[in-house]
Amino acid sequence: MNLKRASGTLALAVIAAIASPLASAQDRDWNTGWYLGGNVGESRAKIAEARIRNGLLGSGFTTSSFSDDHRDIGYKLFGGYQMNRYFALEAGYFDLGKFSFNATTVPAGTLNGSLKLRGANFDLVGTLPISDGFSAFARVGANYAEVKDSFSGSGAVLVRNPNPKKDETNVKYGVGLQYAFNDALAMRAEVERYRINDAVGNKGDIDLVSLGLIYRFGAKKSPPPQRVYAPEPVAVVVAPEPAPVIVAPPPPPAAAPMPVRLRQVTFSADSLFDFDKSEVKATGRQHLDKFASELRDTNYNAIIVTGHTDRLGSRAYNHKLAKRRAEAVKVYMVQGTGLPADKVQTREVEESQPVTKPGDCVGKKATKKLIACLQPDRRVEIEVTGTK
Repeated sequence: MNLKRASGTLALAVIAAIASPLASAQDRDWNTGWYLGGNVGESRAKIAEARIRNGLLGSGFTTSSFSDDHRDIGYKLFGGYQMNRYFALEAGYFDLGKFSFNATTVPAGTLNGSLKLRGANFDLVGTLPISDGFSAFARVGANYAEVKDSFSGSGAVLVRNPNPKKDETNVKYGVGLQYAFNDALAMRAEVERYRINDAVGNKGDIDLVSLGLIYRFGAKKSPPPQRVYAPEPVAVVVAPEPAPVIVAPPPPPAAAPMPVRLRQVTFSADSLFDFDKSEVKATGRQHLDKFASELRDTNYNAIIVTGHTDRLGSRAYNHKLAKRRAEAVKVYMVQGTGLPADKVQTREVEESQPVTKPGDCVGKKATKKLIACLQPDRRVEIEVTGTK
């Protein structure tokens, strides 16, 4: 079954629903009828870094660096029929974009992976009027998704199946707000979750946060707004985050033991660096010397250094600062303390994993008070993993 056949099936379902006498005479006088629309926004997926690292480790590879691109531009085009004031049927086409990752390994090699996603959907949309012009809505339905994966390896990393793909029907749902400029034209802002099969044996979710317009054909003047109460919302279940499985070289005859966390320590960035700098200062070198000396008798496989920043400044700048700080700690631990370079890895997550909670530190301007309040977010975490 391809996308054209799926779209045809959804269109027939819409026509059949419209043909049934679902709307009352009063509803037919209130903006019932056909409409078309489109949305564009940001699509988001979660790349399962831990599973990818463990998959490579189980095949004899240690991951020295890892990066991913889990956001893209997504869009959808749709048509629908407003059956009455509160319910509509909607069918459409969506393209959620492309997501990818890159892993560098020891022995020397790389593993690259990407996923492209598009498909068709059929939804039931329930609307709750709030005021003259504003309304909230929720949707639940089915999506028929075509998933195309692409994997490639270099060096010691080989890939058995470089281009798996999967077509499958799953659930989708979402919520949003709508504002009607007039009886014909309205704007929507919404969040949707698409359940998909990632083509390598796992199911997960991809989210689309979007803004769009809809146009109603033959719209009639709406009656004065009345406060109404919508039926109970359809219950939905939030499924686990997607967990892609990576096709790696055949495992060795004896299964390698899974790595476990042997130790984790967090250093305040202010104890290692001057504010907004990435050069390890003298007191910071003393902290790292002590930490390295405690590892001399530890049977570890990898040391992962993760750089964190606070939310002040742009995301791009914070990403670079977190990366420079993580790399600076790695360089000192290798050159200054003698730890093996092939076992020290770096990551940077900038401000995406703060320690402070929303509302703890209010404000956007970098005042002394706000900088001091956000101090716990500026840190370097060092995780030591090995086998028992």
